[in-house]
Order: sequence, then C-alpha cells, then structure tokens
Amino acid sequence: MRRLLIRLAAGTVFVAATACGSSDSSGSGGEEKGSGGTTTVKVGVVPVLDVAPLYLGQKQGFYSKRGIKLETSLAQGGAAVVPGVVSGQFQFGFSNTTSLLVAQSKNVPVKAVANGASSTAKDGADFAGLTVKKGSPFTSAKQLEGKKAAVNTLNNICDTSIRESVRKDGGDPSKVEFVEMPFDQMPAALDKGQVDGACTPEPALATVKAAGGKSIASIFYDVDPNLTVAMYFTSQQYAQSNPEVVKRFQEATAESLKYADSHPDEVRQILTTYTKIPDTLLDTLTLPRWPAEPDRGSIERLTELGVQDGLFKEAPDLDKLLP
Repeated sequence: MRRLLIRLAAGTVFVAATACGSSDSSGSGGEEKGSGGTTTVKVGVVPVLDVAPLYLGQKQGFYSKRGIKLETSLAQGGAAVVPGVVSGQFQFGFSNTTSLLVAQSKNVPVKAVANGASSTAKDGADFAGLTVKKGSPFTSAKQLEGKKAAVNTLNNICDTSIRESVRKDGGDPSKVEFVEMPFDQMPAALDKGQVDGACTPEPALATVKAAGGKSIASIFYDVDPNLTVAMYFTSQQYAQSNPEVVKRFQEATAESLKYADSHPDEVRQILTTYTKIPDTLLDTLTLPRWPAEPDRGSIERLTELGVQDGLFKEAPDLDKLLP
C-alpha cells in the first residue's frame, strides 16, 4: 500500500485519483457531524516532531472548541499523504513543502491552509541534519559523493536539501545515491553500514546522536535559514465545498502553532504519544520553529532547487498553492 501511495504521488495516477474523486472527495467526510454539531475530519500526518502542535492542539481543546474532531492517520512521508487528501481519504494532510510543490506542478488540486514547521534559522543547530554514524570518517556534505544517503521519500525535500548541502560544500550532488526508508529505520541503517548518511529530522536526529553519531550538515538551513519545511493542506475541491470547516481548522491550527512555540516541554511530552522516542532522549531534542505563516521566499528557493534537480516538468504556481 505504501508503494502504491508513493506511485500515486509521483506519476500520472494522480490524475486518475483526482478524476475519480466524485462527491465523496469534495468533502463528505468533513460534513459528518456528531452530537453538538461536531465535524469529524481525518488528517494524514507523518510521525515526526513537526506535527506536535496538531496533537497538542487536540489535547488542549483548540479544535474541539471550534466544533472539530480530529482523527489522525500516520504515513511514511508527505508524498503518501497527498493522494489521500486528493482522493478524499483525508480531509486535511500534513506534507513537506516539496511534495506539495510537485503535486501543484502536475495540476493536482491541493491547497495549503496553514503553516506546518520551519527551520530554526541556526546553522549547526537545526531540527534536521545530514547524519553519519559513530566513528564515520565523513565530516562534511561533500564527502557523500559516491556514497549512499537515506531519505524517507525519493525525489523529495530530503534529497533536494542534501544535494544543496553537497553543492554548497563544493561537491557534485549528482554523485550521491539515495536510498528510501522510513525515518525511524535510518539510525539502525547507519549503524549497520547500509547507508553512509541520512536525512534525519527529530526525533530520529536525537536517536542518531545518542548512539554517538553526528550531523555534518544542517540541510534545511542550507536551503534557506527560514525554510518552510512543511504545511497543512486540503484539496481545492474540499476547500470550495467546506469553507467554514477550513476556516475553523486554520484558526485552531494557528492557535496550536503558537501554543507549541511557547510550551517546549509539552511538545517533547506529546511526542511520546505518536513516535517511538525513549523518554531519556526528550531533553536532547532540537525543536523547529512554528511561525504563524509560511515563508514565501524560502518556498521560492525550494522551487528553484526543484527545477534544478528536475523534480518538476512545469514550475509550480505558488499563488494557487499557498494560503
């Protein structure tokens, strides 16, 4: 199923998913109401630190007080969430920005509705890094030439970011071989020598460091210090059919982002409810920033790199994608 979803995100089957949406994909899920007029919405997310605000907001009642009941579903990467939203499986989704750019470039009807997570704007202290195992001879991104690097989804934000780090370090990014695997499998793959480097956001980053590994490049920072790494989104069809639900989701998410930014200890604790991170590593986590709005300039830079790396046949229209 995971492979099928990724193929949906990467190829022409996207169009079929859109065409077959019918009335269900226009928003029947978002209009299911229980007692008290509550709207149940299904949200596709990725098990990374970035989505902690969503879980915190649910716990704090930011969604329920606006008449929204959240049902979350975990996926390996944003590329798998996109077709789920377009087909109506989810009413909303969380995806890295590149997945949304790829979708928009193919005229897949997605619409960002809220910011997701952003780089810390601190080189060497970001919430994601290009990591290597304990004792690795690699000390900089350039040395990954001719080596294997793990990414959660091929041709996406991780390999684009690693390529930029290699490029900035004076290396040839075309010589890096990318291997696809879930984030939580990357620390073990590094230890076993199955890969030489890995794109590891938190909490995988903390796991690698706890085992003696290190980050040799702040890959998201290298793209842009203020990089908008991910966003929450819906389908254009759902947004048009359910504008009030979208508005309430936006407001609840904005409150959740603000709360997460000012309650780091609660962010760390909520992470244990949807990832496998040990309690002993919670204090070592580097948290992303959760600003209220996406940074358009950083998204434009990510678009430029996507064009350079051949991710898009047509450059995506940011005016159609961004809120």
